[in-house]
Amino acid sequence: QVQVVESGGGLVQAGGSLRLSCAASGLTFSGHTMGWFRQAPGKEREFVASTTWRDASAFYADSVKDRFTISRDNAKRTVYLQMNNLKLEDTADYYCAVGWYASSALGMKARDYGYWGQGTQVTVSS
Repeated sequence: QVQVVESGGGLVQAGGSLRLSCAASGLTFSGHTMGWFRQAPGKEREFVASTTWRDASAFYADSVKDRFTISRDNAKRTVYLQMNNLKLEDTADYYCAVGWYASSALGMKARDYGYWGQGTQVTVSS
């Protein structure tokens, strides 16, 4: 049974930092693209970042590029999202997602993922 569990969300002031973690179990972690999405109140879920299984290439939404960093530790079966210089508009529920095994997809679309976590809330205050 695949389990995906996010942690690390919270309340932070604008300009601050947070690091989200996502632990996945029940699968061959190293063979899956891992991604982060977010959903703000009243808005659709949107892509944030992904890291591929083949070479750990990273891809980012333009809105977070140069501020967020995605990384993965295959030994720990964990993917991280380091978020720096947080802005009010980064406030959202953040979701970790596990891509289809050995897929070549870059993971920028929700359909690229088969398993999702329950989300962790990030609130950025002024």
